[in-house]
Amino acid sequence: MYVKRTIREKFDKITNNYNMVAVVGARQAGKTTFLKKQIENKDSSYILFDDPDARSLFEEDIKKFEQQFISNHTISVLDEVQYCNDAGRKLKYLVDSNHNLWITSSSEIILSKQILSFLVGRVSIIILYPFSLQEFISAKKQKALNKKILERMIWEHATYGGYPKVVLTEDIEIKKTILNDLYNTMILKDVAQTFSIEDIRSLEEFTKFLAFSIGDMVSYDKIANKLKLSFQTVKKYLDAMEKSYLIYRVNPYFTNKRKEIVKQPKLYFIDTGLRNSIARTFNTTLNGKLFENYVFTELIKMGFQPKYWRTKHKTEVDFIIETDQNTIIPIEVKTQTEIGKIQRSLHTFIDYYKPKKAIIVSFKGEHGKTKINDCEIIYTPILDLKKHL
Repeated sequence: MYVKRTIREKFDKITNNYNMVAVVGARQAGKTTFLKKQIENKDSSYILFDDPDARSLFEEDIKKFEQQFISNHTISVLDEVQYCNDAGRKLKYLVDSNHNLWITSSSEIILSKQILSFLVGRVSIIILYPFSLQEFISAKKQKALNKKILERMIWEHATYGGYPKVVLTEDIEIKKTILNDLYNTMILKDVAQTFSIEDIRSLEEFTKFLAFSIGDMVSYDKIANKLKLSFQTVKKYLDAMEKSYLIYRVNPYFTNKRKEIVKQPKLYFIDTGLRNSIARTFNTTLNGKLFENYVFTELIKMGFQPKYWRTKHKTEVDFIIETDQNTIIPIEVKTQTEIGKIQRSLHTFIDYYKPKKAIIVSFKGEHGKTKINDCEIIYTPILDLKKHL
C-alpha cells in the first residue's frame, strides 16, 4: 500500500528547478518507496549502493558507471549514496553532464563538506521523516474522526511511531519486533559503521540513557560523568545520532543573555515509537514527556525548527516557533487542558515578549480561545495545530 506523502508538492516544485534532488532521512522512513512512486511510467533507472558491484563501478570508473546505469535515462535514482567514496566529486560530474539525479541518504553525512562542497548550487535537499499524524490517519484509511477515534489514533501513533512498515502492521508484537530490528540496524550500520564507532556497548548504553532523557536539557559533562565517558565521546555520539536522524537537539530562544538560557539544547527523538522501543516502555496512556516529544515530531514534520524558552529562574515554555512573518508563537504542551487555565511560565513569556498569539496543544481536554491582554490563546488538538501556525 502506498501512502501519499505531504512532501510531494514541494518535491514536484524542486524537481522542476534542479537537476539533482537529495531526499534524506532515517532508514525505513519511506525514501525509496517515495522515489520509486515518482519514477513510475518514466524512463528511469534505480541503483542501490548496497550492491557492491554498482558501488565499485561508481568508485572506480564513473564514466563506465554513467554508461551502464545513467545514460539514456530521463531520471536516475541513486539510493544510499553515502556508502560511496568520493561521492561529491562523482555526483558533480554526473549532474554537470546534464543528467537528472534523485539521490537518497539515511545519514546527514551526505550534507558534509566532503560531499556538499562539490554540489553547491546544484542540489536541493528534502528531509523525509516517518509518517506525520495526517499521513498516519491516511495509512489507516480512517476517513471519519470523532473525539475517541482521534485520541486512539494519536495514542497509537505516539506509542509505536510513524515508520511506514510499523504503521502498516496491525499485530502489536510484530510492531515491537520491527522497531527493535530497525534500532539494531540503525545503531550498527548508520551510527557505528558510518561514524567509525567501535564501542557498541557504550553506544547502546548511551542511547538508552537518552531514551529516558527526552525533553531534558543536555549537559555534556553530566552525561559523561554518569556514563563514565569522555566529553569528546559524548559529543561524538550525539553528533552521530543526530546526523543519522535518531535524535534532534532543540536550541534555546533568547534575547537576554543575563536572564535566559542561551546554550544548553533540549533533546528529543525523531520517532517516539523508536524511543519507546529503546526504553522498552509501551504504556497504555501518554505521559507528559512522551506527548511533548510527540508534538515536537509533528512540528518538524510541518517544516518548523522549534526552539524552547527557559529563564535562569527555571520559568519555561515548551516550544517557540519563529514564523516567516518575523513573529514568534509560544506553544505549551498538555495532556489535559481547561480553557482559561494558563501556566505561570506562559503568562510570563507573554508579558515579556508580547506575542499576538499563543497555543496550548493537548491530547485531551477543552478546545477554544481566550485572551491575555492583546494575546490570543488558542487551545487546540494536535491534528489542528498546523492551521494555527
